[in-house]
Amino acid sequence: MEKRDYYDVLGVERGASEGDLKKAYRRLAMKFHPDRNSDDPQAEEKFKEATEAYEVLTDQEKREAYDRFGHAGVDPNQGGGFGGQGNFGDIFGDVFGDIFGGGRSGRSGPARGSDLRYNLRLSLEKAVSGDTMEIRIPVLAGCGDCGGSGAKEGTSASTCPDCNGAGQVRVSQGFFSLQQTCPRCRGQGKVITDPCRACSGAGRVERQKTLSVKIPAGVDNGDRIRLSGEGEAGPHGGPPGDLYVQIEVSEHPIFVREGRHLYCEVPISFADAALGGDLEVPTLDGRVNLKIPAETQTGKVFRLRGKGVTQVRTAGVGDLLCKVLVETPIKLTEEQKHLLEKLKETLGDSDKHSPKGKTWFDGVKDFFETLKS
Repeated sequence: MEKRDYYDVLGVERGASEGDLKKAYRRLAMKFHPDRNSDDPQAEEKFKEATEAYEVLTDQEKREAYDRFGHAGVDPNQGGGFGGQGNFGDIFGDVFGDIFGGGRSGRSGPARGSDLRYNLRLSLEKAVSGDTMEIRIPVLAGCGDCGGSGAKEGTSASTCPDCNGAGQVRVSQGFFSLQQTCPRCRGQGKVITDPCRACSGAGRVERQKTLSVKIPAGVDNGDRIRLSGEGEAGPHGGPPGDLYVQIEVSEHPIFVREGRHLYCEVPISFADAALGGDLEVPTLDGRVNLKIPAETQTGKVFRLRGKGVTQVRTAGVGDLLCKVLVETPIKLTEEQKHLLEKLKETLGDSDKHSPKGKTWFDGVKDFFETLKS
């Protein structure tokens, strides 16, 4: 059967980098690996085809020969350099060592502990001003009895007899062989024959930990504070992970924050909007006077400079933007209704009292005129 183009086999362009080739081969090998497709007789052939293509295209000399002469340039029967199946175990270990526990590297040191996340809810005031808060978290900490080794006090771990301390064993599977993490010592190279009673050999125990967290002024939703080394202890004495404190700012009854600016809505009376006046409005620093000019329309936004917040990563203080909403009076007395009727009569149909109303009605009139034409 005629061989397919190696680039087509891997699904890459002819100028693909070694990284692109490795990604493509990883995807195909995961898909067609015989161990994952025991019921598919075609899977092994597709896996071998992808492996052959990968070996040729990741070897600079073979790739140049293939690019110039095609399959003939790497066919050993025609003087080429590809030697049949090749060392599938080595190729497979290079690409999948971190997934299947194989690879060519030897035993590594104790694994690092997991990072943790703690969601900390703050009021807007605390987020803006900053604070120092105590939090309590459940964590896997190093066992005090065995010092994190997992071995009973006075004893120590011994060399694993299965891998002789290497942490890996070579396994043959059909037509190829690969290295795997040693199942007995789980890659540590040592086994514990007399485990610590306090942690049952794990080297870690569950406990509650209280930490003091300094909240910088100006933090906002989604900000994270990293506490180095305050995560879970690593297994078998490995280094600890980190703790990330995720900030969540509660909704405020008055203010809405957007970056370094604050927004709020301020209701004003019909009389204040028409005649003007002074109004007290709240800020995070206390109350300030806001001057409302005569003839203020609803939706008008007033800016109070320097009454916003300072962000963690930027200099300068934001502003407070107050949007006024003119309230229509309700539950009027008969006298108040009478006075409003009098006001309505004096206003009449004069356009000068409702400039926006005139503009709107003129637009409506033009709209209907257009429909008729």
